[in-house]
Amino acid sequence: MKILVLNGPNINFLGIREKNIYGSETYEDMCNYILNSFENTDVEIDILQSNIEGELINFLQKAYFEKYDGIVINPGAYTHTSIALFDAIKSIDIPTVEVHLSNVHQREEFRHRSFTAPACLGQICGFGKEGYILAIEGLIVHINDKKNF
Repeated sequence: MKILVLNGPNINFLGIREKNIYGSETYEDMCNYILNSFENTDVEIDILQSNIEGELINFLQKAYFEKYDGIVINPGAYTHTSIALFDAIKSIDIPTVEVHLSNVHQREEFRHRSFTAPACLGQICGFGKEGYILAIEGLIVHINDKKNF
């Protein structure tokens, strides 16, 4: 099973930005945690990040052609602004879960609305890096359930 973990703008600045919200672990620490959590499984995980909306769309479209089984996406601030990411997620028809490290619903009001979540199976927020693990586990169950139908 192939899962793409896709991170949007400023996620690469973990450990540097707003430590009171995101903590002191680095982006590399988080990526290693995700990969190590599934190293003894048959789940292949690729992790990509971009600060550029168009690159994120290119990654999503590439995932379609490379036949990924599922996607975990943290669109960062594009969550609240990008209809283009919504369209890209809808167009590829790959089960996708939106993840946020912080609980966006406890933050500024403009963060309460997600343009991308309606294109996804669901949204996980507020559990830090563990949210990625929950999202991947949820995708595994969802994909296996679809195979058994």
